[in-house]
Amino acid sequence: MSISLVILDRDGVINQDSDNYIKSVDEWHPIPDSIDAIARLSQAGYRVMVVTNQSGLARGYFDEITLANMHGYMCSLVESAGGDIEAIFYCPHAPGDDCHCRKPLPGMLNQIEEEFNLSVHNAFLVGDSEKDIDVGLAKQCRPILVRTGKGASTEKKLELQKKKRIQIVDDLAAAVDFILT
Repeated sequence: MSISLVILDRDGVINQDSDNYIKSVDEWHPIPDSIDAIARLSQAGYRVMVVTNQSGLARGYFDEITLANMHGYMCSLVESAGGDIEAIFYCPHAPGDDCHCRKPLPGMLNQIEEEFNLSVHNAFLVGDSEKDIDVGLAKQCRPILVRTGKGASTEKKLELQKKKRIQIVDDLAAAVDFILT
């Protein structure tokens, strides 16, 4: 039996994104229906994990404690809705830092495989950027592009060949509808 795994990007998928970065719990606002969508995945037996680039750490916009507080808040909302986020992986590096974890590189997905002794092959990966799509395709996941966050502009830029290999939906709630059917 294959593992029922769903990997989510954070900013623009679960919560509102900002070009000025989400720097505090006060700035972290869930996209409508995203919390309930995660709860529905959990209740259907899916393992939910988050992978997120957080270069605001390297840029000094917030610290590890603030990030942990944002993630704690997100998880508490999901738990209150009856769901669970099993793990959160984040890249703390800036784009030019030559790391292996920053999407579109597969480092965070490799971490999932190593820490949980499972393959991400065929897992659903929901994101709003081409980096999300690229890492999903590279690791043989099943990418879903949401139009929230940067997703609508990403959809316009995607080459036709990539569009044919992914599912495109309005938001995380619609992605979950697709996954559960």
